[in-house]
Amino acid sequence: MFPKLTITFLGTGTSTGVPMIACGCYVCTSPNEKDKRLRSSILVQSDKTTFVVDTTPDFRLQMLRINNKKLDAVLFTHPHKDHTAGLDDVRPYNYFNKQTIDVYANSLTEEALKREFAYVFSDFRYPGIPDINLVTIDDSPFMIGDIPVTPITVWHHKMPVYAYRFGDFTYITDANRIDDQEKEKIKGSKIMVVNALRREDHISHFTLQQAIALALELEIPETYLTHISHQLGRHAEEDAALPRGIHMGYDGLLLHI
Repeated sequence: MFPKLTITFLGTGTSTGVPMIACGCYVCTSPNEKDKRLRSSILVQSDKTTFVVDTTPDFRLQMLRINNKKLDAVLFTHPHKDHTAGLDDVRPYNYFNKQTIDVYANSLTEEALKREFAYVFSDFRYPGIPDINLVTIDDSPFMIGDIPVTPITVWHHKMPVYAYRFGDFTYITDANRIDDQEKEKIKGSKIMVVNALRREDHISHFTLQQAIALALELEIPETYLTHISHQLGRHAEEDAALPRGIHMGYDGLLLHI
């Protein structure tokens, strides 16, 4: 039996976040807290297991603002910096939870982690560095604690990126194309989260209309949009204009599945 899950949206912004540094546009100056978007990530929790999907540059702040006390694992989607840069900040969990953090990544992401966090993987274990156990994954299903994980290969321009399905929930970030055979892994999900960068075409991200079209094509009952840029619009206005069953995600949103 699949465990009940709580999904916390830690961040729903694109690589620069919203507001964007030095920008005074209509969206970046919004007073609405739902227009304050840290870099995209989620926290996945069952009664027994807690892990994050990606450690963004905002990881420390994201954990502090929800007062999260426990972390068993990190699951990476791909090696881009806005999804990996916060890995060093797992150290307090090593200390307070008194455990090694399992880090799940494909070979492409592993290469980037070893390059960007070389001190973590050095033969000389400097005191206080992150204590992690690197687990290489491919497109085969696996378990994190009591939570089954199904990787789904999506395309971020020419880079293969992993989306993930946890039971009735599918999380897709940094994608602009999904092959038909991988769409079959998404069908039947009750909830999907998918990136929707802006209205204008982009080389490596779904536009708003493309994200909506994907949700309708796959007949997903509830879809939430993430990885949103300041070019899309303010939360309240955009959310009100979306089709039934499709919603603007926002930082701090909780889903119970």
